[in-house]
Order: sequence, then C-alpha cells, then structure tokens
Amino acid sequence: MTNLRPLFAVAASTLAIATAASAHAQAAPTPAAADATPAASEPSDIVVTGTRTSGRTRLGSVSPIDVLSATTLQRQGTTELAASLAAVVPSIDFPRSAAVDGTDSIRPATLRGLSPDQTLVLINGVRAHTSALLNTNGSVGRGSAAVDLNTIPSVALDRIEVLRDGAAAQYGSDAIAGVVNLRLREARTGGGATVTYGQTITDVTTARGQRSEHDGKTVTASGWQGIGLGSDGFLTVSAEYLNRGATSRGDFDPRKTPIRVRSRFGDPAVEQYTGFVNAAKPLGDSGWTLYGFGGYQHRDSVSAATPRINGGTDANASAAALASLYPDGFTPLIAVESNDLTATGGIRGELSGWKVDFNVSYGRNQLNFETRNSGNATYGAASKTSFYDGKLTYDQLVGGIDVSREQPLGQGTINIAWGLEYRREGFRIGAGEPASYNRAPGASSTLGGGAQGFPGFQPSNVISKHRDNVSGYLDLEAKPIDQLTIGAAVRGESYSDFGETATGKLSARYDFAPWIALRGAASTGFRAPSLQQQFFTSTSSVLNTGGAIVETGLFPSTSAVGLALGGKQLQAEKSRNLSAGIVLRSGGFDLSVDAYQIKLRDQIALSENLSGTVVAALLAPYNVSAGRFLLNGIRSTTKGIDIVAHYRKATPSAGTFDLTAAANFNDIKVTSFPGNTTITALVNGVSTSSTQALFTRQRIVSIEQGTPREKVVGTIDWSLAKLGLTARASYYGDVTQPSSGNGLAANDIHTGRHTIFDLEARYQVIRNLNVAVGANNLFDTYPDYVKVTSSVGTALNSTGLVGFPYYSPFGFNGRYVYGRIGLTW
Repeated sequence: MTNLRPLFAVAASTLAIATAASAHAQAAPTPAAADATPAASEPSDIVVTGTRTSGRTRLGSVSPIDVLSATTLQRQGTTELAASLAAVVPSIDFPRSAAVDGTDSIRPATLRGLSPDQTLVLINGVRAHTSALLNTNGSVGRGSAAVDLNTIPSVALDRIEVLRDGAAAQYGSDAIAGVVNLRLREARTGGGATVTYGQTITDVTTARGQRSEHDGKTVTASGWQGIGLGSDGFLTVSAEYLNRGATSRGDFDPRKTPIRVRSRFGDPAVEQYTGFVNAAKPLGDSGWTLYGFGGYQHRDSVSAATPRINGGTDANASAAALASLYPDGFTPLIAVESNDLTATGGIRGELSGWKVDFNVSYGRNQLNFETRNSGNATYGAASKTSFYDGKLTYDQLVGGIDVSREQPLGQGTINIAWGLEYRREGFRIGAGEPASYNRAPGASSTLGGGAQGFPGFQPSNVISKHRDNVSGYLDLEAKPIDQLTIGAAVRGESYSDFGETATGKLSARYDFAPWIALRGAASTGFRAPSLQQQFFTSTSSVLNTGGAIVETGLFPSTSAVGLALGGKQLQAEKSRNLSAGIVLRSGGFDLSVDAYQIKLRDQIALSENLSGTVVAALLAPYNVSAGRFLLNGIRSTTKGIDIVAHYRKATPSAGTFDLTAAANFNDIKVTSFPGNTTITALVNGVSTSSTQALFTRQRIVSIEQGTPREKVVGTIDWSLAKLGLTARASYYGDVTQPSSGNGLAANDIHTGRHTIFDLEARYQVIRNLNVAVGANNLFDTYPDYVKVTSSVGTALNSTGLVGFPYYSPFGFNGRYVYGRIGLTW
C-alpha cells in the first residue's frame, strides 16, 4: 500500500487548504453565493435510483450513490457529459482514444474498470438506447457497443445519479457495474443561456522533439427555458450547439525529409446540434399525470486515419499509386455523421392505492460513414477522393409498467414494487458505394482495395436483424424498525435469440446511530449479447496470388466463416456481486467507504485475427482468407474500494466552502480465457494443422490494466458574495497500453502516474449575469510519451504516428483554457 500514499496526499492537501481558509471566518451576516445557475438547480438529497421507495436520501440509501448537480457538471471547461462525469467521479473513466476509426467519434465510458456496455444508462428512469457502433479496434472497450453519453447535453440535466452497485435484478440487462440515471431539468418558469469559448494552449514534448500547439478551438452555446402548461404543468426546452476543432499530438515522422508531424493523432473535429424537451401535465383532479421527454442530436465528426507516405524510407504502395492525386502522400479522414433520437411518453398516477407508471420509449442511432482526402489505390489516378462507406443503425422500442405500494409491516413498513417490460431491438448495416470497397480489374495484389483508411461496407455485410425481450421483476424494500432496511429483488428475462435468465439481489442497511450505518448487498447480474456483437460484420477485399478476390475481416460467430473458425452462439455474460460499506455523518461532514467484488463469467470479447495458409485453405469455399469473431469464455474478478468524503461549511465572512475528496482503488484479474485453437485443412492435398491463439496477452492486459487502478479527486468549491472559485486535483494511477500479440511486458507502453489540476474563477457582474474563466489541466501535464524503442530494443514509435498512449485516462491534449458567460432570467 506504500505506493498509494500520493493518492491520499492529493485529497488530504485539498481539504487542508480549504479548512485553513475557512478558519479565518469572522462573525458577520452570511452573504449569498453567486452563480449564473439558480439555486433551484442544486440537487435534492432525495434519490430515485437503486430504490423504488419514495423519500430515500443519498446517505440513507442501501447502495452507494453519487448525486451530481447540473452546476457541478457545468463548472468545468469541457461541455462533454462523459468527460464532465469522469472529472468528478473517480470510478468513471473516459479515455480519449485516437486512430481507432469510429471509436474516435463515439467514445465509450467505463465504470469500475469494466466494459462500457456493463453499465446501464437511464434517462428519467427509462432505459436509454446504445450507439449503433461496435468498437472493433484496439481501444478500451474493444468488442462493446455502449450508450453514447455525449448525446445528452449538460444544459438539459437537473442532476445525475450514479449507482455504484450491481442492479440487474432491479433494472435488467447491462447493470453489472452499476447504473447512471440522467435526470432532466423540470421548470415551469425561468431560463438561462451560456456561451463558452476555449482552446488548448500547450507545449508538446514527444520522443523526437518539442513544439507548441494552439488548437482544439471550441465554441459551445446552450440555453434552456421553462414554460408553464396551465396552472400545474411544465415544459422545459433545452438546446446546445458545439463546434470543436481537431487537435494533433503525434510525434515527428522520421521516414521522409523534412522531418515533421504528418499524422493527426488527437481529438476529431466536431460540429453538433442537440435539442431536448421534458414535460408533465396533471390531468385535472384525477391524480394522474401525463409526461413525456425526448431529444435529437445531429453530430458531424471528422477524425484521421494513418498517414500514407509517398517516398522516403517506408514508402506506401497505395500512396505511390495515388501520387498523381497526392504527390507527398495523404492522411485519410474518417467522417462520421451521427443522428440520435430518443422519445418517451407515459402516464402515472394511483390506482386502488397502488402507484402506477406506464411508459413507452423509442430510441434510434444511425451512423453514416464517409472517407475523405483518400483514394482507392487500385484505380490509381482515376480514383475518387471521397467515398460514402455505408451506415449502421440501431433502434430500440421499450414499453413498461411499474407498480408500487408502501404498506405497514409490524412496527414498520414494506414497499412492494413489481413491473413488466417489453423491448424490441433492431440492428442494420447498409452498404457503401461500390468504389468504397471495389478493386479495379487487373490491379496489383500489393495494393489495398477500397477506400484507404476506412473501406466501405460491402453488399455481403448488409444485414437487418431484430429481437424481442420480455421481462418481469419483483422488488421489496422493508423497514421493520427505524434502524434496519432490508431489500430483495428478483427479475426474469426471456430473449427471442439466446433464451431465458433470472437474477436476484439481497441488500441490507443498519443505522447503529444517526451518525453511523453499515450497508451491504449480494446480487447476480447478466448482460445479454448485443445485436451489434452478434451480427456486426466488416470485410475488406484482397487479391490473392492466384488472382481471386477474397475477403478478410470480422464475421458473426454463427456465420459460415465464424462457425468454420470455431465460433458459437454467444451466451449472456453473468456476474456475482458482493459489496459492503460504512456511512458516517456529522453536521456538514459525511464519509462513505464501500468495498466491492464482481466476479464475471462468459465475458464477450473479440478473438484474435486467424490467418495463414491453413486458415485460407479452410475458408476457401467461403471466398475468405482470414477472420475474427466474438466469443465467450473469459472469467475475471474485480475487487475495489470507493471512498467519498464531503464537507460543507458556511462561514460568516469567508464565504461558503464545499469540499469533496473521492477515491477509487480497483483491481481486475482475468482468471481464465479461451486458449489456443488448432485448425486443420487440406493444403495442396495434404492434411495440415495450425495452432493459433484465440485470446492473447494483449487482450488480458487491456482488461486488467487498461483503466486506472487508482484514481483520487479532490475538489474545493468556494463562494463569497459575487465571487466563486472551483479548484480540483485529480490523481491517475498508471495505465498500461499493451504491446501487440503475445509481446513482452518490456514492450508495453505506460501512461505513468500523474496529477491534473483544474481551476475556475467566477464573478457575478449583475444579478443575472455571470462570467467565468478557467483552465483544465492548468499545469499542462501529459501522460508519458511513447518512446522510440523499448528497454529491450523493440521499435515502439518508428513512424511518429502516435505521440502518447491512447489509453490515457485524461487524454493527451494538454492545457485547455476557456471563458464562459452565463445569463439567467
């Protein structure tokens, strides 16, 4: 534990600074805090996530819950919801990957180091839909399809509740690591508007040199308005516009003179428009209320692929074939157009003493892909330079009814809740234009076919799949005496594709005194394999030495190619969760410490790419030369501790101090995984075998060490009259980006241990006008750069494509400075 001391030092020093400041308070009337956001936006202590009992508080809950206000999210430089969450919740990680195709634009977040799709996301308590994208490259979350948190703007939110406990028995599939519930703003009157401008101002030091960068210019304009519906209803409208420039943090490319940065390794350029509404209207005196909410986002995102160099020491054959179009080579750009829709309507009220809530929700995400500044090398000078590559579409229809009632139980009470849910999901792949995947007749076998950087989806990839799910649950929460709370939940699910499953949860809490309580839970969980995991396919055409065009790529595990390679029907992931914690509170101080263990089996992951002479011979009848597929068979154990300390102090003359120190210590071990597979086929009439790895060290290290094993965040929020200040220190433990294949540990790339400091100052110019200036990563801290060679002489950075590990949990953009103007009415 010696190496953990710096983590505690970050939190302790943060609290010590603030405590010392508060000690200078003098007796005087307490001034009002100033902020552009009305006090009404501060979160209530009442939570609805993890319990179906009304009136449960954050500190009174059976399971650990973080409650984050819209104000907390907005007092940062970033306007990305996922990045804002990761900055203040230590158990959430949001890596800023680069050079991993569509994942550059649709980035997943993780909770407690588990896969992004093992956290359930709700909007106002209703299941949100996932992105259509399956992460297929070497990023954190490889092989998953998760909810894109950045489709919901912070301006539309009142608060976020993060349940850090397994909850599949309560909410269904995906809630293995926990639940993130996004609560939309509810307002009949008032409104606000905010404009934020920022950019990176940074000095970049990579393995081959130094330079300064001023890029990533970002403009965000957002606003909301509350409208009364009659005398008792509300309609809240929120909107946001974002325009963000690309960043570039690659190393100097030594392959060609002059030596310069040729890659665009960094954040994509983004322009997006988002709108959300939230409404409710009581139906007279009937006791019933109609409600609805929904939103739409259009996002254009452009990231960069690997540069194609023409000439030099590492000339690219495709770049040479396109030299008439790009004499010095080119960097293909991958453009992703995301159109995301969610719409929910429902009615709630009371029937025969039971609270009833019925709702129907529809969500849809469509991704259209283009490759720009590129070419199809097999066509040479006649090639197009921009290509439509096809599209992915995922949609989800959910209908549910939730019923609950609290009634006496001896000297206490019991809350009985039950419900039913129907869900229909669809996943489709649409083909790109022929030039995005075709090969020109007679083209050289040394040239890659299709659009360079991102070949289009072929007609053989086109699919349209659907499935249905029906589930039911019973959730009991009893309080037989004031000090004791006992919970029990059971849920059954039936899927049309993989069958039935059942989960359960037991939880308890005992308050020994008003200032101390113990809590714990034991549960089982599951996550159904997504349609994206079952049916996503992407292939590229390759001309073999015999002149025939064959395909290689990712195939469904139950396709002809997948079955030939040993694929099987995917099964649901299963978990067993244990947690135990203590809650302490006294006056304005509270502390919670929660330990957890999550055992996973049948985890889903991508196999390695199986190739070679024997594989090509086996797959020859399918006109395929190599492939990979998704498989089950991984087991892991995750153990950790969450610590959250909070202290609020209002002083007469020094102002109000709100102090938080939070930490997550997380350890993941892969305990078993699929081994080698032996493939046998006739090669030139002779039975020949080839043994290949299905799952390598690279994948194991990604699971075990791809997210921080230690993360501590200390925050001071101070306000006095018209002034406000937020200071934050975030410590990140080392993250490992593994070497390829079964490489040596000496060839792994490490981010190192680093502390990031953020600072924001605010001033209320007049009653309704607020200005702020700040800096994220104030001291311009970077992860350790990627070295040219490892300690054993292996080349790690021969091309200069990457400058820093793309597993970095805090990115690699450096210092970001910003200003913000806020207006309320």
